[in-house]
Amino acid sequence: MRSEALLLYFTLLQIAGAGFPEDSEPISISHGNYTKQYPVFVGHKPGRNSTQRHKLDIQLIVITNRTLYVAARDHVYTVDIDTANSEEIFFSKKLTWKSRQADVDTCRMKGKHKDECHNFIKVLLQQNDDTLFVCGTNAFNPSCRTYKTDTLEALGEEISGMARCPYDAKHANVALFADGKLYSATVTDFLAIDAVIYRSLGDSPTLRTVKHDSKWLKEPYFVQAVDYGDFIYFFYREIAMEYNSMGKVVFPRVARVCKNDRGGSQRVLEKQWTSFLKARLNCSIPGDSHFYFNILQAVTDVIHINGRDVVMATFSTPYNSIPGSAVCAYDMADIATAFTGRFKEQKSPDSTWTPVPEEKVPKPRPGCCAGTPSVEKYKVSNEFPDDTLNFIKMHPLMEEAVPSIANRPWFLKTMVRYRLTRIAVDNAAGPYRNHTVVFLGSERGIILKFLAKMNSGFLNDSLFLEELSIYNPEKCSIDGVDDKRIINMQIDSKSHALFVAFTSCVVKVPLSRCERHGRCKKSCIASRDPYCGWLSEGACREVVTSTKYVDPPFFTSCCSHSWLAG
Repeated sequence: MRSEALLLYFTLLQIAGAGFPEDSEPISISHGNYTKQYPVFVGHKPGRNSTQRHKLDIQLIVITNRTLYVAARDHVYTVDIDTANSEEIFFSKKLTWKSRQADVDTCRMKGKHKDECHNFIKVLLQQNDDTLFVCGTNAFNPSCRTYKTDTLEALGEEISGMARCPYDAKHANVALFADGKLYSATVTDFLAIDAVIYRSLGDSPTLRTVKHDSKWLKEPYFVQAVDYGDFIYFFYREIAMEYNSMGKVVFPRVARVCKNDRGGSQRVLEKQWTSFLKARLNCSIPGDSHFYFNILQAVTDVIHINGRDVVMATFSTPYNSIPGSAVCAYDMADIATAFTGRFKEQKSPDSTWTPVPEEKVPKPRPGCCAGTPSVEKYKVSNEFPDDTLNFIKMHPLMEEAVPSIANRPWFLKTMVRYRLTRIAVDNAAGPYRNHTVVFLGSERGIILKFLAKMNSGFLNDSLFLEELSIYNPEKCSIDGVDDKRIINMQIDSKSHALFVAFTSCVVKVPLSRCERHGRCKKSCIASRDPYCGWLSEGACREVVTSTKYVDPPFFTSCCSHSWLAG
C-alpha cells in the first residue's frame, strides 16, 4: 500500500513537471458554522421529542411529483418538498417494511450480524403514474413489492428480489424501468459471486448476462443505468481481464444492451443477452504518460447541453493511494461510436489481448439490434446465426476506449484528503436558464459547486464557485459517530434546493447563498454565481426569471454566454 502511494506521488510529480493541471480555488467558502442553519431530516414526525434518535441507514433518495422519498432501513419516508422549509424537516408518510422473524433467524444462522439482518431498501422506482416499485435486502433474502404512490398502500403480493436487489446493503446496484420492463444490475446470490445485468417483468423474455464468465463481468461495482435510444446503458467499474497479468487492475466501463433483445437460439445464448457489449471509459490527463482516473464513482443521467447529449461522471484514484478526483464528460455519440469499432480478444489464457481482424467478424455484426436497418433481415434476436451469437459470447469487449470530451478531465481535485464520489447537475440555471452548474459531493461532507465552461463546443474549463461543508454533527451524529459520506444528491430547481443524503440524515441545501453578499454590488457580481443577481432595490438576491435587474447587460457580462449552455 505504501509503495503504491509513493509510486502515485512520484508519478504526479513527474506529470506535474510536464504541465499537470493545478487545483483551482473556490471564489466562496461556507463552513459548517454557516451551513448548520439548513433544514435537516432525521426521521422525526412533528411533535416527536427530537432527542430520541434511531439509526436510519439511508440508502438512497428520490424526487418525484414534488415528493422526496427517503429509502432507509426497514422504512421509506415521504417528505412534501414544498413544505420542507423549517429548521427541521418532517416526514408526511412512513412506509414500514420489516423482515419476517424467520428471515432474520436464517440470516443470523448464516453468520450475519444482527445489524445486517434488516430490510435495507435498495430499489425505489416510479413504475407508472400510480405505483412505486420497491425492493429491499430483507435480511439477505431480497424481496420486491409494489405500492400506491399517493397512500403507500401495498398492491399485490411480494415477488422475489433475486437479480433485482442485492442481498447485502453494502453491495452496489442500479435499476430502471423502460417500456414497462425492469432493467437491473446487481448480484444474485448470498455470497455475491454471481454478478448480473438482468431484465424482468413486462412482456419481454427474462434475460441475463452469461453466468460466471469473467469476460462479461468480473467483480463489477454498478454505478448508473441510462435509457437512451434503442439501448439501455450500464456504467460500472470492474477488474479488467485484459490486464490480468498486472494483478487486479480496475477499469471504468460502459456496457449496453438492446431494448428489443429477446435472447439467443436454443443452441447459443438462450435466455441471455445477444447484444451485450462493453467498452472502457477514458478519463485521463494526457501527456507523454497518461495519468488515469479509473475508479468510477458516479454518473449523471443524459443531459442535453449545447445541442449535445452528454453524461458527466466522477472518477477517483484507488483507495490505497493518494486521494485524487476528476470529472469527465462523455458525448453519447462517442459512446455509440465505440461500439461500432474493433472487438478485442485473447487467443489463449496467457496471451496478450489484441484487436480482432475485421475479416473475422461475422455478419450480421454482433451487438446490433434485430430489426434495425443494418440487420433488417433478422426481425428478432433469436434468429441470428450461430456464428454471430458465438462470436459475441466470446467477444463482448471493444478495443477502443470511449474518449472524454476534449480528451481531458473537465475538473480535477488532487491536493485534498478526500475523494469526490457524487454528482448532480442543473443545466438550466440562471435567469435565462442557459447555464450549467455542477455540484460534486465528497466522502467528507463537503460539496463543491462549479459553473461549467464551453469553448467552441468543447468543455475546456470550469469556474469554481463555492466550497460548502454541509454535514451537521449536531443533528446527524448517531451515538457520537459521524458518517460524513455523501451517498446521494438530488436537485429540485423549483424549490431552489439540493437535497444531500448521508446515512443518518438528509440536508436541504439552497442552490446559492446570495444573501451573504448583502448590499455590496461588487461582491455580488464578483461571485459569478448564475443563481444570484443585483436587484433594483440594491440587494443581492436569488435569480428568478421574472426578476428585474438594475443593469441586465452588466449582469450577463459576468456570466456571459460563453458558459456551457443548457
